[in-house]
Amino acid sequence: MRDPTGEQYEIEYDDQRVVVVEVGGGLRTYAVGDWDVLDGYGDDEMATAGRGQVLAPWPNRLEDGSYEFEGRRHQLPLSEPEHTNAIHGLVRWAAWLAREHEPHRVVLEHHLHPQPGYPFMLELRVAYELSEGGLAVRTTATNVGTETCPYGSGAHPYVSVGTATVDDIVLRVPARTALRSDERGIPVDTLRVDGTELDFRAARPIGRAKLDNGYTDLERDDDGLARVELRADGGRGVTLWVDEGYPHLMVFTGDHPDVERRALAVEPMTCAPNAFRSGDGLIRLEPSASVTTTWGIAPQE
Repeated sequence: MRDPTGEQYEIEYDDQRVVVVEVGGGLRTYAVGDWDVLDGYGDDEMATAGRGQVLAPWPNRLEDGSYEFEGRRHQLPLSEPEHTNAIHGLVRWAAWLAREHEPHRVVLEHHLHPQPGYPFMLELRVAYELSEGGLAVRTTATNVGTETCPYGSGAHPYVSVGTATVDDIVLRVPARTALRSDERGIPVDTLRVDGTELDFRAARPIGRAKLDNGYTDLERDDDGLARVELRADGGRGVTLWVDEGYPHLMVFTGDHPDVERRALAVEPMTCAPNAFRSGDGLIRLEPSASVTTTWGIAPQE
């Protein structure tokens, strides 16, 4: 019998352990000793609520699944039918192949072939690597077709500091601007976070707040990284960092039946939701061109 997520690729470094899966090339588990840093899922389960999945060639939602690019209109399947959106790209349920596998590192690859709604060709590679500093995830997309293509990517980890719910997490999000979205999750406006309930630039408890918000205009440290910080009161902490290739983040308090506020989704995104229509952060990838972006997780006991 095969696992629902196909081959399981395990990597380790000291007491850190990660399992990455064939289906979707996603991150199933990340543990440090007996601490589950991610709210993952079992080897006998499929991924639900986007847990640990790779989001490409666009993250988040695309309104009506339709867009225009280079003067041509394209229609994608409505993978979020309740809101008539296409959501989280085309590779979440595809098979990925392991191209490199060392004790502390694995590289998965998927070739995205032309299809209705996205008649372009991409080679996608995701490298997961453990080190003393935690987990780094490096995503590279190469346009192996003959036409310029629209591209964006993201990831969907649910992070835990060991609290029963996210209510007890002290959160810092270094973002000056938030996206205001409609009931379908499509951005309609931006707002400065100053003085609003979405301002987490100074660390504070989440409490009963329900977050499902995009953030941008990120404050970065001298090394160019933006760092989202989670901490249990007096206990464990996690930093999720993104390089300059990720100007957007989605923060979701896990208000979903499969998560039930156990963990906080902090989703790196190279572009805003609906970027295939709005152009906000959209990457125009020329033939033979590549783009590489990196994010990671640093646990602190």
